Amino acid sequence: MPPSRSISSRQPRAAKRDVGADAAPSTIIRVGPAGWSYPDWAGYVYPSRRSKGFHEASYLADFFDTIEINTSFYQPLRPDHAKQWIDRVAANPRFAFTAKLWQRFTHDTFSATPSAAADDERAVRAGFDPLRSAGKLGAVLLQFPFSFHRTPETTAYLAGILKRFADYPLVVEVRHASWNSPATFALLREHNAGFCNLDQPIIGRSIGPSEAATSPVGYIRLHGRRYDTWFTDDATVPTHERYNYLYSPEELAPWASRIRKVAEKVRDVFVVTNNHYQGKSVVNALQLISILKRSKVNVPEPLRQHYPELEEIAANPPESPTLFPLGNEVKR
Repeated sequence: MPPSRSISSRQPRAAKRDVGADAAPSTIIRVGPAGWSYPDWAGYVYPSRRSKGFHEASYLADFFDTIEINTSFYQPLRPDHAKQWIDRVAANPRFAFTAKLWQRFTHDTFSATPSAAADDERAVRAGFDPLRSAGKLGAVLLQFPFSFHRTPETTAYLAGILKRFADYPLVVEVRHASWNSPATFALLREHNAGFCNLDQPIIGRSIGPSEAATSPVGYIRLHGRRYDTWFTDDATVPTHERYNYLYSPEELAPWASRIRKVAEKVRDVFVVTNNHYQGKSVVNALQLISILKRSKVNVPEPLRQHYPELEEIAANPPESPTLFPLGNEVKR
């Protein structure tokens, strides 16, 4: 029998736990967006006028129990920032961050000298350790690019990184279909690392949707389905267009099923929406929570004004009812 599963969302407070027939430990499913600091979220996700002391992570922690930290991909986290973020989400005891590993270990592979790599590792650990010590680090994501194909050399490199950071709850994201092999899953199980199940445009040998679990941590990332911009080299196309995609409820439903299947095999599940442009990731994260919980959820203002489809799942009434809702021009 599968373990009982708790869909981790704070809104509404009822129906937090779906108890199974057995007495197995519960699995917690946390759903949330990737990142929180986007200029285009002003007036979409966040109020245009912010109160004194407003912080984006605190605001989101009222609606979600996880956020994926993406700044750690570009440079190691500053320990003082990590400690501040712990305080920012303290009002939600169920909250846990996930964080990307610095790209120097996933995109600049084979290039660092041993001494430089050691310094880089110390910098990464200095930022992650405050989160771990506080019990707020749910997973560290090793995000490799599409160009990282499975070969004996890259497999050995991945194994080395898994050993190096083995004391963290690791999850590996690979995007090329060459990694979709029993040998990959065996390697991850050997090192107690999770497999990141992806939704991405399937172009060429892109890895497809899955429901794999190779460690106590299950992980799902939804990137959107912008086939026209995913691999574009057109310099005139803004970078945000890669993530300018809104999933329909019909597109989310199969992923809800996969999430439930992953939850039957693991202790914790993290579901991250990365289609962040104009808050679309927040919309889809809320919709996923509603599908998984089979109930309505609280939605933030002013997001519901830009995305009228949120009215179908909103448990809370609009703060300022409007005769003509905004956002009818939003395109998927």
